Amino acid sequence: MKKLLPTSTAGSLPKPSWLAEPEKLWSQWKLRDDELISGKQDALRVSLQEQHHSGIDIVSDGEQTRQHFVTTFIEHLSGVDFEKRETVKIRDRYDASVPTVVGPVSRPHPVFVEDAKFLRAQTDQPIKWALPGPMTMVDTLYDAHYKSRKDLAWEFAKILNEEAKDLEAAGVDIIQFDEPAFNVFFDEVSEWGVACLERAIEGLKCETVVHICYGYGIKANTDWKLTLGSEWRQYEQIFPKLQQSNIDIISLECHNSHVPIELLALIRGKKVMVGAIDVASETIETPEEVAATLREALKYVDADKLYPCTNCGMAPLPRDVARGKLSALHAGAEIVRKELA
Repeated sequence: MKKLLPTSTAGSLPKPSWLAEPEKLWSQWKLRDDELISGKQDALRVSLQEQHHSGIDIVSDGEQTRQHFVTTFIEHLSGVDFEKRETVKIRDRYDASVPTVVGPVSRPHPVFVEDAKFLRAQTDQPIKWALPGPMTMVDTLYDAHYKSRKDLAWEFAKILNEEAKDLEAAGVDIIQFDEPAFNVFFDEVSEWGVACLERAIEGLKCETVVHICYGYGIKANTDWKLTLGSEWRQYEQIFPKLQQSNIDIISLECHNSHVPIELLALIRGKKVMVGAIDVASETIETPEEVAATLREALKYVDADKLYPCTNCGMAPLPRDVARGKLSALHAGAEIVRKELA
């Protein structure tokens, strides 16, 4: 993108209360059938308008058409039984009841393409679309068929590549793969995680992103963060491999985290979406706080490669808080743009 320091969100935005229960992650839909389709489209319009009003440069659907950033995609695949459930530990952190892989996985038809076309028709700005990453998909299921995390991830990578190519054809400018699992399974990231990610982006001409954060501001994640000590150095183990990868942009959590900012030097040369908004707090950042985070990042990232962003999605936050945070992101980026000029 030609604009200096273009702003974007990392993922979800709050849903309106008439669509789903507010301030709750992965809440159930309040509408059904055709009303649900219309309701999702209306929510997408509202989310887009709020991004426009807040001054966000690279806009998204705010994940208004999805309940869950991983399972909503998996629901449309063959080979996964949502009635047959098992309890697994998600990212070695908390137990969850998950669907079971019972046979070969495949994508009978595109999943998000019609939603992406609808978003494309609503705006002339660059649009970004998020997909779950292969490793994070594997970590959200019980596998009774492949019985190999690597083999299942490779099949998911091929499916994601099909979806990504269809999204690109629908007019999506940037495709993001969400891989919070990269912050946990370091050996697997090195052994096959990055290779699967590169398979997922194979042949794409649009820009690609991998988003790696410390999770939504839910208790399981905040409790885990308390165990990480005064410095969160997880990125240090995966950055060298990502720096050598074909992925265009790396999306990270920075503001109010204990990530040593100098770790960004390990991915020098890559474009970086720097998380300058804390999604685990309802306190709205000041523009100057955002600017301070960006100034620190600029010590290790060239200005033409820095994309101010949120740490993660904001679905669990009140809508007025999310709006305030988006406005602060825009205003903080504007401060630094003027300084650079």
